[in-house]
Amino acid sequence: MIELTKTGIDGLDDILNGGIVRNSTTLVSGNPGAGKSIFGLQYLYNGVEDFDEKGIYLTFEENAEDLAEAAASIGFENWDDHVEAGDIKVYDKQVLLREGDFSTSLEKLLGDLDDAAYERLVLDSLTMFQLFFDDEREERTYLLKFSDILRQNGLTTLMINEQGTTFPDSDIGLENFLTDGNIYLIQTPTEAGVNRYVWVAKMRKQNIESDIFPIEISQGGITVHQNASAFSMMSGDESPL
Repeated sequence: MIELTKTGIDGLDDILNGGIVRNSTTLVSGNPGAGKSIFGLQYLYNGVEDFDEKGIYLTFEENAEDLAEAAASIGFENWDDHVEAGDIKVYDKQVLLREGDFSTSLEKLLGDLDDAAYERLVLDSLTMFQLFFDDEREERTYLLKFSDILRQNGLTTLMINEQGTTFPDSDIGLENFLTDGNIYLIQTPTEAGVNRYVWVAKMRKQNIESDIFPIEISQGGITVHQNASAFSMMSGDESPL
């Protein structure tokens, strides 16, 4: 029987038929402002709050203080307490970029993995991760190696990916093929503001709901609404994009 890790995000685990496959790596993609970092914060925060699962947040773009402020602003009021207790471990850009070498950063991470039983990890973001490498072959090699190491250490991982286009199927990189699952966060402008959606495009080893579902971001984080939107991602005539 396949073991699942619940995200704890309202409505999302129903779409995933129970959660994300344990010890897998899932790519979370979207254009700026779609809610990717909130998704990652919420995944770790819910892990500690609701499921007694410790988590690691790797951020190449933020300081730990900025991350804590972001968590507080969305209503994750115990974030600092969990970080202080060691239940959430933050590696910020000051730590990860200090040596300018991914192997050195990886060694530091592995040292901490040996000391404590962490079960969730968020990498934010692949865009900055890719700057460590000179070409696609080197990036692919390290991404595969890193993913294997995370699995060996029992981590269920989200890798956040900055996507330059609104259409998910027009901006596909090699990382889509190296991960076990693909979740897209989509935002579209309207006269009243912005509409946001989630599309679970792929999840190996499990059946998923492949419709696009509307989401809302408010205090407490992301909520996925179960009334699937009346369009298909692959139907250009009816797509709101």
